[in-house]
Amino acid sequence: MTPFNLPSHAKDIILEDAIRRDLTTARRAALLEILWRERYLTRAQLIARVELRLGRNCFGAAAWQDTFYRDMRVVRQAFEAEGYSLGYSRKRGRAGYYLRGESALSSELSQALRSSAAEVDQRQITIYHRLSPAERFSQGCITSDTARNAVAYRIRQEQSELSLAEANRRALERAYRS
Repeated sequence: MTPFNLPSHAKDIILEDAIRRDLTTARRAALLEILWRERYLTRAQLIARVELRLGRNCFGAAAWQDTFYRDMRVVRQAFEAEGYSLGYSRKRGRAGYYLRGESALSSELSQALRSSAAEVDQRQITIYHRLSPAERFSQGCITSDTARNAVAYRIRQEQSELSLAEANRRALERAYRS
């Protein structure tokens, strides 16, 4: 059944409601969005990304492989309905699901990365290259922790009844839902 010729925004509202209420729809929408933005992702990579958004074992604990492949059949049909063809590459260094005829990253994601790279100060890069791998790792952890703590602080300001641990959990959840 296809909804009549409903306006796009009306369909979006219905779909967003279904995603919030139904785990199967949420998984399939997440897979579709992830593959729209980024290609050459293996089954394990796709599952990990969807689980970051929707929670561990969102594909189920027992028949998760069957669930994944059923979801991918629907995702493939959705792409085909828009004129795209979903394929799977087994090439070394480029293994995983991809959209035939499309680059490894969507144009939106590529543009965002180019914009971010343009903002980098070459002096910072020079300093960064002088750091040992352990110092680089430590810097990354500090940056990540600072960002998460800032979000957790904001969450606790909005909902003062939350514990610090719960606010941090919600901050992580927000970070990985993209």
